[in-house]
Amino acid sequence: MLPTLPERLPGLEVAARYRPCGAGLDIGGDWYDAFLMPDGAVALEIGDAQGHDVDAAAFMGQVRSFMRAIAAHEPDPGSVLTHANQLLVAMDAPRFASCTMLHINPGNGQITGASAGHVPLVCAHDDGSHDIRRLPGGPVLGIVPDADYPQETLTLGRDTALVMVTDGVVEGPDLALDAGLEQAGTLAAQALRDGLSAEKTADRLLDAALAMNHHDDLAVLIVRVT
Repeated sequence: MLPTLPERLPGLEVAARYRPCGAGLDIGGDWYDAFLMPDGAVALEIGDAQGHDVDAAAFMGQVRSFMRAIAAHEPDPGSVLTHANQLLVAMDAPRFASCTMLHINPGNGQITGASAGHVPLVCAHDDGSHDIRRLPGGPVLGIVPDADYPQETLTLGRDTALVMVTDGVVEGPDLALDAGLEQAGTLAAQALRDGLSAEKTADRLLDAALAMNHHDDLAVLIVRVT
């Protein structure tokens, strides 16, 4: 139910990974997506639907489809999240979902983004440093009627990789969220400094999360301006 990323997104290098939380039907509701917008911008999103079962996966598929459909008619991530939330509330959806959505202009690296109660972004730099970026936004989708989702604009330089993750990658029984974000930032920055591709960087983050034996599904989405 997860998308196949476009083979080529002009001006960008994008990689994604997903691992379920267990065998059998323990598949969870994490997702990612990347697609071209009508105006030539690239939309990226990552999210986490409540639950770890087939119903969670089905709900995830609905939310991802809603987001794509709305994005075809809305000019910015804040509006997409606002309308997605209104739709889920109107449907009296049985679950909720967190999500971060970005629109990237590959020509100048300008990013507009908003969050619906999701994990902060990690910005990794090729000098080995990193920082954590908490986007503005609002509550998780499907709970609060008429919620507002303000957005922010930033610039992604050629020396930086933007790392988007779900909470299973950076949080667990023995790892607090802030510490997990710092760990992910350190790993991504080291990979960037070592000249690894976005694909290899995503693998490194996923391997580190799996080594901690978290009982949650995992999703990673990494983007660089080329």
